[in-house]
Amino acid sequence: MTASKIVAAAASSAGGDPLDVDDLFSTDLYVGNGSTQTITNGIDLSGEGGLVWQKLRTASKNHNLFDTVSGANKYLSANQTTEQLTDANINWAFNGNGWSMNNNYSTLNTSGDKGVAWTFRKAKKFFDVVTWTGDGTSGRNISHNLGSVPGHIIVKKRSGGSVAGWINWHRTFSDYQSVFLNTTEALYNPGNIASGVFGQASNMTSTQFQLGGTTNITYHNENNSTYVAYLFAHNNNDGGFGPDGDADIIKCGTYTGNNSTTGPVIDLGFEPQWIFIKHIDSGAGGGDSSFIFDSMRGVVTGGGDPSLSPNAGNDEQNASNDMLDFNASGFQLKRANSDVNGNNNNYIYVAIRRGPLAVPEDATKVFAMTSHAGGYSSGRIATTNFPVDFTIGIQTDVSSDRYTYDRLRGGKNHLRTNQSNSEGTNSPAPVSFDYINSGIKTQLYNSSNNVLWSMWKRAPSYFDVCCYNGNGSTSQNVSHNLDVRPEMMWVKCRSDSDDWIVYHSGTGEGKYLRLNATGAAANWTGAWNDTTPSQSVFTVGNGNAVNVSGRTYVAYLFATAEGVSKVGSYTGNGSGGGATQTIDCGFSSGARFVLIKRTSTGSWFIFNTVRGIVSSTEPHLTLETTDAEVSGNDSIDPHSSGFTVVQNGTTEINSTGQTYIFYAIA
Repeated sequence: MTASKIVAAAASSAGGDPLDVDDLFSTDLYVGNGSTQTITNGIDLSGEGGLVWQKLRTASKNHNLFDTVSGANKYLSANQTTEQLTDANINWAFNGNGWSMNNNYSTLNTSGDKGVAWTFRKAKKFFDVVTWTGDGTSGRNISHNLGSVPGHIIVKKRSGGSVAGWINWHRTFSDYQSVFLNTTEALYNPGNIASGVFGQASNMTSTQFQLGGTTNITYHNENNSTYVAYLFAHNNNDGGFGPDGDADIIKCGTYTGNNSTTGPVIDLGFEPQWIFIKHIDSGAGGGDSSFIFDSMRGVVTGGGDPSLSPNAGNDEQNASNDMLDFNASGFQLKRANSDVNGNNNNYIYVAIRRGPLAVPEDATKVFAMTSHAGGYSSGRIATTNFPVDFTIGIQTDVSSDRYTYDRLRGGKNHLRTNQSNSEGTNSPAPVSFDYINSGIKTQLYNSSNNVLWSMWKRAPSYFDVCCYNGNGSTSQNVSHNLDVRPEMMWVKCRSDSDDWIVYHSGTGEGKYLRLNATGAAANWTGAWNDTTPSQSVFTVGNGNAVNVSGRTYVAYLFATAEGVSKVGSYTGNGSGGGATQTIDCGFSSGARFVLIKRTSTGSWFIFNTVRGIVSSTEPHLTLETTDAEVSGNDSIDPHSSGFTVVQNGTTEINSTGQTYIFYAIA
């Protein structure tokens, strides 16, 4: 067994395959229903154990923490010093694939209130839960099963004697230091074990952590009182997660703020999905809350980022403030404010990686379509089997723009594939990515016409989204997380009016196409600088549409995932009407979605099974126009391994000798 596989086995479940971050952590959004609420996130809490941290987003209610070691119906509140409470009426259950409750409990499941829950599963090198009964001694060592030196520890008294707050230790602290979770107080630095809540940093090991002395013993080891600790790991090229058993998924670190909208850039080595931040300076931290951000509720690149503070029961805050941005390898602080980026202020953080790490094997878990009549009052739900990261909305019955939205840019901000316009903004948000996990809430079209939604999830070797800033150089490398070489890329300037620029492996790095036009593939060094994209970066030249200093851009990256998606090209064989050609995509049950473009002049044709891919005539749409759906042509037929193109002289997808590029999803 190789060293990497030994590490992988240590991070696996019962010695099986290495774990994915999605096996261990989930941010789950829900809407209270006053009754049974079941969250299915694929995380085994009943067998492996862990923690669920819950908060209502639209109400001033407590942060409630339920862990499997304490047991069901028992909870602590992060913003309170009270003992652990028990309420059997909650009917809480830890399940093999998530958790559930059955109650109209006012802080958990009030009908109509939006909620969030963060699930942490116990696993070596990620997370652990430990409980103990105090014995009144100084410098006591508490055993744990984290399998690595903790990166962050949260300790709370559960019962006995006087109440006590939530005490935090972080791997960057010196001996005996700690900081409160439930207050805005700064770092506590007693300088000796007698007054410390925690002991020496050298006694924080892969098997134990050390408590402090007797002066403040009520917080950690009071005789006959009970306590719980939540331990978060810190991976440093030793995590052992993901399909190759070599990925880090959690980092605990520190940074110093600069009070600028171009704040510190933190290199994690991965894109985060969840971050906890706390200002710690002694004498300067008073009044500064701790903050939790996550990509499900929204960390918008260049926009407002909703936050929740563990020390406060307030509803969700700061949705209008640009606090930070996530990027392919970490995050950047964006607000000139002491909350997260005060000048020369010091902050600690815990960051968890965005998943999944594995290539998808089931297309229904990363792509979905739905068609419904427009018209709304409170919005419609487009349901999927996954969190949506990117969507295209098209009104099919009438002339209509082709609207695109993505989670990174936020549901208020749209770009239209048929236009070169800069990013537009609507309020309220036409698309809500932060309403539920399994789909989106839409309020785009207020009419009775049919609306087609096509929805993608980001996943390795399949699809990715990244935002970047232009720098005006002749060659800029932009990092991405597709984990393979992109085979098709759509790049659009957000801040200024300019064309959509398309790269496709079928035309090569020396050429470009325009998504908002029918033009032929053309040579242009300014697009990709004649550079083939790699599995970690793609290169843009100095063209206005891709890399002007001071402009902002978004890129959508597509690749072939075996049995799920296919990016390719073919040469037409249709010398006359009705000539057919089968395009083998390696699918087991045919294509649900197909995009085809002739590399000479021609439209960007969309075909899909929701509107019809059949052996007779079927409708199609085009991305570069506002045209209503066109029907009455037999252009494409179903085939078990992909699709069959038909030359009918109208859609021009199989003319003799012509080259076509395509993108298909199973």
